[in-house]
Amino acid sequence: MSALAHDDAALRRLLRIALDATVAGRADRGGPLPAGEPAAPRAALGALLGGDGALPERGLGETDALAGLARLLAAGHADPGDPRCAAHLHCPPLAVAVAADAVVAALNPSLDSWDQGPSSAAVEDAVVDALAELAGLDPERAGGTITTGASASTLTALLLAREALGPTVGIACSELAHFSVGRAAQVLGLGAAAVHAVPVDDAGRMRADALEATLAGGRRPWVVVATAGTTDLGAIDPLPDIARAVDRVGGWLHVDAAYGGGALLSRRLAPLLRGVERADSIALDLHKLGWQPVAAGALLLRDRALLGPLALEVAYLNAADDDEAGYEDRVGRSLRTTRRPDAFKLLVTMRALGREGLGALVDACHDRAHDAAAAIAAEPALELLGPPTLTTVLLRPRDEDPTRRDERCAAVRRRLLREGRAVVGRTELPGTGPGRRWLKLTLLHPHATGDEVRALVRLVAEAAADEREPLAAAEARA
Repeated sequence: MSALAHDDAALRRLLRIALDATVAGRADRGGPLPAGEPAAPRAALGALLGGDGALPERGLGETDALAGLARLLAAGHADPGDPRCAAHLHCPPLAVAVAADAVVAALNPSLDSWDQGPSSAAVEDAVVDALAELAGLDPERAGGTITTGASASTLTALLLAREALGPTVGIACSELAHFSVGRAAQVLGLGAAAVHAVPVDDAGRMRADALEATLAGGRRPWVVVATAGTTDLGAIDPLPDIARAVDRVGGWLHVDAAYGGGALLSRRLAPLLRGVERADSIALDLHKLGWQPVAAGALLLRDRALLGPLALEVAYLNAADDDEAGYEDRVGRSLRTTRRPDAFKLLVTMRALGREGLGALVDACHDRAHDAAAAIAAEPALELLGPPTLTTVLLRPRDEDPTRRDERCAAVRRRLLREGRAVVGRTELPGTGPGRRWLKLTLLHPHATGDEVRALVRLVAEAAADEREPLAAAEARA
């Protein structure tokens, strides 16, 4: 009979098997991601499953199933614990956070009612209070909830804003705002026409004068979504100026600080987010500059009463008389029903490292971004886009032909992926025509060294040189 997680001897044995298989899978991979063509991981899984498929008539047993699949999973994944894995806002999680996450998985509570996780309810409240204080919100009024990430936080915030302001609400955000803003407008039935993209300056920050013009151009109530840390540039919108503009029209200010919110942990970088305390709602992601296993998001509100529109009485979850007796309603804090208590790993991490320890990790990643920028600037074959604000750096091969330069960016990235040597991102900045494509390093490994980052830049430069000749030859043949 299969053991339950309550069987501590079985759980200890299986966790050891899983850990050993994960280590073996990393060794099989031998780099930041598996080398080979894109179809290789699917073929490897098919070979392991064989003719029995994913659901065989007779099971293999816990040891064989877990060991084989854990090893395959680790071998076939990009590894954020490798400094050469630098494409996305994808952090290597802290060991203490992973261990804390395992505790939650073993207990398996849900936060849709108080009686499923009384201690988890207390933990969530403590974490929300601490994050609200970190953001500068009034601790006597502020509230919020733990979410799956900024996409969920922004969706919830825009729903609350619409309920507060009215059904004809318009949304203003920068042209570099995250795509989840537009997606949230779709989900809420507001439509694409409700979202107004505000131009940015040369540093990628929303232009306050352009925002003023947008807000003056219509009578509708406005939600302004400011970005504190754009995905590509790490740009932080001018929050004080934006807050003043929102105050003048009586709107709602939501700050998407999914990426840049981690800067609040750093004494060095926290001033970049001056003005965030004036927001009505704030989205944070601690699975970025917080080194948590996914998912670890938070929605903070300047006033906990703003959660009111989510209130819902369900007899089997939160009867009113139970709530009055102190068994607090939890289902009215989220759009979700079943809700994992992800706050626990956050609380363990915060207690373990403190703001000083977490801030040091943020500063280390910021330092590595500057190391990368210096290495790119010193590399004749590469072009750097500006100094880094947070921990992202944009670069590309030097080439006078913008179309060929775009092709080389894509070819360099795919070459590094195919060879399993590095995971480098790509993006395109606003504008028209060719020449807007860049490669991107997103540096979230706090223990990476300057030498490792410089070696990554050299890998990109070497791949760019290797790809130049085939493209030139193809152009000659054409």
